[in-house]
Amino acid sequence: MKLFRLIFFFCNILILLTSCSKEEVKKSIIKEKSLDLQVLEVYKEGMESLEAGDIFFAAKKFNEAETLFPQSEWAPKSSLMAAYSYYTQDYYFDTISELERFLRVYPKHKNLDYAYYLLALSYYEQIVDEKKDLQSIIKAKKYFSIVTKNFPNTEYAIDSEFKIDLINDILAAKEMYIGRYYFQKKKWIPAINRFRTIIDDYETTIYTEEALHRLVEVYYTLGITEEAKKYAKLLGYNYQSSQWYEKSYSVFDKTYEKNKRANLKKSKKNKSFIKKFKSLLD
Repeated sequence: MKLFRLIFFFCNILILLTSCSKEEVKKSIIKEKSLDLQVLEVYKEGMESLEAGDIFFAAKKFNEAETLFPQSEWAPKSSLMAAYSYYTQDYYFDTISELERFLRVYPKHKNLDYAYYLLALSYYEQIVDEKKDLQSIIKAKKYFSIVTKNFPNTEYAIDSEFKIDLINDILAAKEMYIGRYYFQKKKWIPAINRFRTIIDDYETTIYTEEALHRLVEVYYTLGITEEAKKYAKLLGYNYQSSQWYEKSYSVFDKTYEKNKRANLKKSKKNKSFIKKFKSLLD
């Protein structure tokens, strides 16, 4: 009889524990589903606010959605959308801040390519003057380069390559601007360094031809004719038909420009004579 009571007692305890365990699992599932629904609702509010143009409220809602359920798949999406909200209205400082946080918190997320691309754009859009916005130029090139290097087969890589070419033109223009200044002030060594930087680092830009010609001028002025000839040959080999090659040629042949002007004047006279002759036949 005592054995039967003991067995009955343990059975009741077992049933009670099983029931509590099921109740806890059920409550946990309900809570999780409820939390996921809350995140979706807040995320939806953020999207609606973004479409309405209220970007600050939208960003706030996206941040809220991320905070509500950090472990959900909506958290990194919300973080990116907060950054994008600021970007749409040119609030680049806030965009950059959000994206830098995203990269710290979600370093292996599948949308890293977009995050780096948007970060690069945020710096690129701030470039106004190559003489003043050097920090933005350098940062933009850095992040566009990350996109082309780490995500070469994405749609963002194509535009990043194009933007890098434009940035190189800007940087080369800056070097040329400073190089010309040193050249005018007859500070030959700093001028040479600037023109060499264009040739070494930005050889695909439109300033390469002029940089080569400027080096011809500097070295010829300094009496280092062999070095001047070296750059003149390089200019002639790559850009023989350019105006800068003609200018470099005239550095060595002082009569070249004079003869060119004389031939041009003679050509104009011949054309004028032909026109007059034709008018007699009309």
